[in-house]
Amino acid sequence: MKFLIVFVALFAVALAAPADEDILRYESIVEPESFAFKWETSGGATAEAEGVVKNPGSDHEALAVKGSYSYEGPDGVTYTVTYIADENGFQPQGEHLPVV
Repeated sequence: MKFLIVFVALFAVALAAPADEDILRYESIVEPESFAFKWETSGGATAEAEGVVKNPGSDHEALAVKGSYSYEGPDGVTYTVTYIADENGFQPQGEHLPVV
C-alpha cells in the first residue's frame, strides 16, 4: 500500500512536466516508509518533495508530504507553491493563491 501511494505520487509529478521540455535534473529516493524527489526542466519548472509514513502499521497510518513546485506562467511571472499534504488534506500556499 505504501509503495503504491509513493509510486502514484511520483508518477503524477513526472506527468506534470511539459512534454516539450527536457528534464535537466531528477533525483529520487524511495524507501519503505519515506521518499524524496527533486526535478528541474529546461523551461525553468522545478519541484521537490519529501514524504514519510506517520504511525506505520497502525490504524492511523498516514502519508505526510512537504514540498514545493514553481513554473513560469503564460504572463511571464514565476509562480511558486509550497504545500503540506497529510491526513488533513492538501494545504497549498503561494503569493498568487487566496488565503482561506
